[in-house]
Amino acid sequence: LPMKLQTLVLGASMAITPVLTFAAGEHDHTPKFGGVVVEAKIGDLEIVAKPELIQIHVRDHGKAIKVDGASAKVVLLNGTEKSEVMLSPAGDKLEAKGAFKVAKGTKGIATVTLAGKPPATARFEVK
Repeated sequence: LPMKLQTLVLGASMAITPVLTFAAGEHDHTPKFGGVVVEAKIGDLEIVAKPELIQIHVRDHGKAIKVDGASAKVVLLNGTEKSEVMLSPAGDKLEAKGAFKVAKGTKGIATVTLAGKPPATARFEVK
C-alpha cells in the first residue's frame, strides 16, 4: 500500500478499536472489588472507599498493573469537609487503612503516580 493510504488505514483502525473492544466486552468496567471504576490516563482505576479502608486497583484492559514503587493520594469531600489520605502499595493494589469519613455521596479525587510515570487524576463518587 502507498504510505499515505497505509497511514490512513492504520489511523482508522486505531479509531475503531476502542468501540469494537468495548462492544466485545473485553474492556470491562464492572467493579471487581465492590468499588467505583473510573478511567484515567494510566488505565482503569477501581476505587474502593469504606470507612475503615481505601484501595485503588489499577487495571489496563482488565489486567492488573504492577503498583511497585507507586503512590496515591485521595482527597475525600463531604460537603465542606475535606480530608486527604495517602495510599501505598499493598500487593497488587494501593491501600490505606484507618478511620475515614466515607458514606454514600462522598466525592473524591484520586491522584495515582506509577513508578516512572506522570501522575494521573480521577474524580469519583461513592455509591
